[in-house]
Amino acid sequence: MGKKYVIINADDFGMCHSHNVATEELFQCGGISSSTIMAPCSWCKEAIAFAAAHPEYAIGVHLTTTSEWKNYRWGPVNCKQTDSLRDAEGYFFHESDEFEKNAADEEIVSECRAQIEKCKKLGLNPSHLDNHMGSLYGIETGRLSLLQLVIDLASEYGLPFRLPARFTDAQFNNQMLGIKIDKQLVLGLFAQFEKYTTEKKVATPDFLMPGDWAGPQKESFENYREYIFELYRSFAEDAVTETYIHPAVESEELKAITASWQHRVWEYQLFRDPKTHEFFRSIGVELINYRQLKEIRGFA
Repeated sequence: MGKKYVIINADDFGMCHSHNVATEELFQCGGISSSTIMAPCSWCKEAIAFAAAHPEYAIGVHLTTTSEWKNYRWGPVNCKQTDSLRDAEGYFFHESDEFEKNAADEEIVSECRAQIEKCKKLGLNPSHLDNHMGSLYGIETGRLSLLQLVIDLASEYGLPFRLPARFTDAQFNNQMLGIKIDKQLVLGLFAQFEKYTTEKKVATPDFLMPGDWAGPQKESFENYREYIFELYRSFAEDAVTETYIHPAVESEELKAITASWQHRVWEYQLFRDPKTHEFFRSIGVELINYRQLKEIRGFA
């Protein structure tokens, strides 16, 4: 049996205290191999303090250009030239398609750079970049030129970026990825971006396959566990697959932020369970992180 090289990334580190507690515990118990911090959010300083105290963990920046919740909102880190990034209330847009339709290229780049620099100033040595809600992929409206902007930025900082080199039917059907444009267009353009990331020495995974909540897995913890086990069985051997979760501990804070709080708590509970770790090992899963991926690709 070949190895399934897997990066398990905890997204939304720094979004709230409940996420921070869960992410820190999952690092310490070996339930995740990387995480990314949301610089515009209120609890990012706590997350960065943990990262600075634990340089052995691969923690990067979750480039954030959307603010999806009803009552808990955030806006740009950059103090200047952000008008095209803001909704009528002054925050980031709720949805990726709104962002893609309104945001100006130069303001996107300056905001992303400001988020990276904020994290570095507070003590983070970032391991990689990814993006919140997939807004920098351009897959909601077909504005795939956004990808060149973020790849160039990743290259400038010498950091890997979450971008799959290959696509499967399962990825196109995955509702978490939210691909809403033509399949052949995606395949053609992403093949070009694979060449571009190589030229720019930006390390990327082979596949990206997050868990999906559209199905019976949303009905119970047991269903979710079985779904995740089957998902991990499907990961390709002798390739690097990234998957991501949004773990959080149960709290009144979390319940006030999102109606889907239970799913985040289940992710935390499942990925901290030693039986889950044992199962992953039994099917050939070997956890790696983005620093190791950079070495594997020969860009270290």
